[in-house]
Amino acid sequence: MLPASLKRYAWLSIAAALATILLKGWAWWLTGSVGLLSDALESFVNLAGAMMALAMLTLAAMPADDNHAHGHGKAEYFSSAFEGFLILVAAVGIAYAAIDRLLDPQPLGAVGIGLAVSVAASVINLATSRILMGVGRKYKSITLEADAHHLLADVWTSVGVIAGVGLVWATGWLWLDPVIALLVAVNIVWTGWQLLQRSAAGLMDVSIPQEELKAVESVLEGYRQQGLDFHALRTRQAGTRAFITVHLLVPGAWTIQHGHDWSERIEADIRQAVPHAHITTHLEPKEDPASLADQELDR
Repeated sequence: MLPASLKRYAWLSIAAALATILLKGWAWWLTGSVGLLSDALESFVNLAGAMMALAMLTLAAMPADDNHAHGHGKAEYFSSAFEGFLILVAAVGIAYAAIDRLLDPQPLGAVGIGLAVSVAASVINLATSRILMGVGRKYKSITLEADAHHLLADVWTSVGVIAGVGLVWATGWLWLDPVIALLVAVNIVWTGWQLLQRSAAGLMDVSIPQEELKAVESVLEGYRQQGLDFHALRTRQAGTRAFITVHLLVPGAWTIQHGHDWSERIEADIRQAVPHAHITTHLEPKEDPASLADQELDR
């Protein structure tokens, strides 16, 4: 599964965001709780993030062209960075509303039905986040993973808000409502910061995950035991696709065809270990000292 077929999950996220906006907005209208208002505002961020995810998955699915020879996979990092930024903006809005309500406490109304509506919205977000997280991790889509993390943060936000509003209802302590909203803002700031960090790492050509790198090294070690050698192994992740380059040292007496045949086998085995990887091997004679002097990036 590549980005073209991942777009339907972005549509799922959009549908979930629309549903939760309606439900959480209704819950806020019924109760007047600034905590529930903060929850509803975050759902608008979810919608904007889901729409950005759809746009970037569409772009990432485009084939390589003359100006983008390595494809458009990095477009996914723009989506996750945008969603991280939106989360931070939502946190500022929530904190502003919470401080205003802390200075001017207001009684809550129709709390029972308002909380029930909010719980229904949270169940929708939880189910959607689990689906997106599973697909995102399986196919290495940072866009879907970012969307899933955002929805999951929204779920925990809702749990805190629901518990807090319930306590306000039970105790009459009106100050609890805005305090909980401020705690929600702090929590989602952390989520947004993590998304921004991960997006920056992807745009800076971060290496493939350690478990995949170990799988590649294991494949190469198997061939090393057959008399071949390797160096200058470099990897990077670009959305759902991994790029791997390695220098293959073979006996200098081999023909080009024979060396090429071994290279094809090695590349096939690496693709088995790391699906959707683009692999480039560079053949070199083992006996030539120059072959050992080209491991730096500038060579």
